[in-house]
Amino acid sequence: MSPEDVSVVIPALNESENVVRAIESARQNGAGEIIVCDGGSSDGTMEAARRTGGTVITSPCGRGRQLRAGAAASTGAFLLFLHADSWLSDACLPELVQRANSMEPSRVGQEGQRFWGAFCQRIGADGWMYRALERGNAARVRYRGLPMGDQAMFVSRAFYDQVGGFADLPLMEDVDLSIRLRRSAWPQLLVGPVHTSARRWEKRGIVRQTLQNWGIQLFHACGVSEQRLHQWYR
Repeated sequence: MSPEDVSVVIPALNESENVVRAIESARQNGAGEIIVCDGGSSDGTMEAARRTGGTVITSPCGRGRQLRAGAAASTGAFLLFLHADSWLSDACLPELVQRANSMEPSRVGQEGQRFWGAFCQRIGADGWMYRALERGNAARVRYRGLPMGDQAMFVSRAFYDQVGGFADLPLMEDVDLSIRLRRSAWPQLLVGPVHTSARRWEKRGIVRQTLQNWGIQLFHACGVSEQRLHQWYR
């Protein structure tokens, strides 16, 4: 496996100020393919993505359906899903390739097809609370096996297809996929890091945003529908 075997899929909606950085980071990592799935932007996102070298497709708005459409349009043997307001450090794909290639030959046929995970995260703001969030998100992957979308989830295409890929959900599409993948294999947590914007926490406040995230996860685990959670999250 090499970085050229990786398709990076970026869902976007009015992200003209961020999508260029996301695409450039994937290109600098040597990704073989960069797919931007636009959900109906009106701010020039698609034009900016094309100028930067991304292959742009469109789908109805909704992160789950955009991720699903982007994966369906890609051709790589490995998939990496990157939020438009996130960007990969230069170490991400080399580390992913090294980890995948280090597997014992006797396990490649079975376990290699079930390789998936995410990266440690670096939130783009200073302060001990952000560093605590990063450590907590890494611990969630290590001990609960639940990567989330802003940690740049990756998965072999064979494994992704085996579990049915992203569901057409308005929210929690990353958790839904992680749960289905986790049933067969525990996720890998790579050092990376993947950088992500702090805008959600800056807009709502760190404590409020974190409590909302925890609440959504709790209610989802208790069976509240993604549609109802989406209304609350908005």
